[in-house]
Amino acid sequence: MIHQFTHLYTEPRFWVDEQEGRKALFGRHKDEYQKLNYEMYRLVYRSVAASTNERSLIASVLPPKVFFGHSMNASIIFNKENSQIEQFISEAEILFATACLNSFVFDYGIRQRISQNLTIFYIYQMPVPRLTKNDRYFNDIVQRAAKLICTTPEFDELAQEVGLVSHQQGVTDETERAKLRAELDGMIAHLYGLTEDEFSYILTTFPIVNAIVKDAALSAYRSFAPMFGESKILASI
Repeated sequence: MIHQFTHLYTEPRFWVDEQEGRKALFGRHKDEYQKLNYEMYRLVYRSVAASTNERSLIASVLPPKVFFGHSMNASIIFNKENSQIEQFISEAEILFATACLNSFVFDYGIRQRISQNLTIFYIYQMPVPRLTKNDRYFNDIVQRAAKLICTTPEFDELAQEVGLVSHQQGVTDETERAKLRAELDGMIAHLYGLTEDEFSYILTTFPIVNAIVKDAALSAYRSFAPMFGESKILASI
């Protein structure tokens, strides 16, 4: 039911009564109405991900109060309201990580490792840029990912946390969405320190992807080419 940057790839068919669901989760334990994982924004990805598919890694962000079965994996996102830990992943970092996972570069690495099933252990094997809000590209990537993901009212809180007014600033036009995705791929390729020839080769390993999509990603790579002296971005990987 999800695809890259969307939780609305198909319409939902099943619903769970929230109160009955909470009873099932707590069992004999008392429900003190603490905030549970299903009430948070979660980065999720499909666990069935053949290396021969158009794209192997399909990731998005789920809004609160959406459930899923065993064919989806989730990276549990702890926030400030979770009293069990002091460290938390910010909303901006959720969006940044989703953009990285959906990139051609990350997908290329995953395709070298999997056959059918994508588990968290494959994700752990992959290098991911560790950027913060003060690093080049971080805010640009976050803003673009937010416009792709925050397209319904359930995402208003997430949109506001990263500087958008509401989901109404999200992008639903397919042409504009394709442009944003190409720009994300171009920037992320630079974060991994790829040359143009290396990125071009990676794009050739996705034979089912439309050539227009790959050409747009390569064009974006060229437009975001770092100037001389900006090689320090490699240190963030």
